[in-house]
Amino acid sequence: MPGSGHKIIFEGPELAGKSYLMSQIYNYLEPKYNSGGQLLDGCHWFNLDVGIYGSSYGQILLNKFTELMEQLKESHVLLEKFHLSEATYQQIYHDKIFDCVPWEERLKELGAKIILVTFREDEALIKKRLADRLKLYPHYARIAKEPGDYISQQRIMLEIAKKSQLPIHIVDASILPNDALLGNILEFLGEK
Repeated sequence: MPGSGHKIIFEGPELAGKSYLMSQIYNYLEPKYNSGGQLLDGCHWFNLDVGIYGSSYGQILLNKFTELMEQLKESHVLLEKFHLSEATYQQIYHDKIFDCVPWEERLKELGAKIILVTFREDEALIKKRLADRLKLYPHYARIAKEPGDYISQQRIMLEIAKKSQLPIHIVDASILPNDALLGNILEFLGEK
C-alpha cells in the first residue's frame, strides 16, 4: 500500500532543467507539508546526479535510496535522477541493457511517479545551457559534450521510459522559468 507522501523521480538528460523544476516543486511541497518545527521536513530532496550512474556503484545507490524511500514512505521525497538515468548511462557508456523492472516493482509499491524533463532538439538552446552550467560549475568542463550528444542522451532515455511501469509525465522545459509548467506538474501530482 503506497504511503501518503509523494515519491517523485525527476529524470531527463543533462541540461534539461531538472534542478530548476525540482526547486519549484520543493518550494511548493516543503512549506505545505512542513510539521511546523525547526526542520525542513515537509519534503526531502536528494540530488543523486553525482557521477555514480553508469559505474559499478549505480545499482548500489539505487538499492540504498529505494530502501530509504521505503523507510520514508509517509514523507514527500524528490529524487534527481534514478533508475532511468542508470539505464541510460549503462547503455551509452557500456553498451549494456539495464533491467529496470526490479526497481520499478519496489517503486510502484511506494506510489512513485516520474517527471521526465526534456528540451527541444535545438543546438543553440543546448549550447546556452551548457555555457550557463560551466559558469556555475567549471568542473563540468571535464565531461561536457557536444549538443548532439545531449540530444542522443534524451532520445535513449525516452525509449527506455516507454517501457516503464510507473506513471510518467513528460514535460518540455525548453523555456524556463515557466509558471504554466509548474502548474502542469502539480496537477499531475494531484496537488491542484
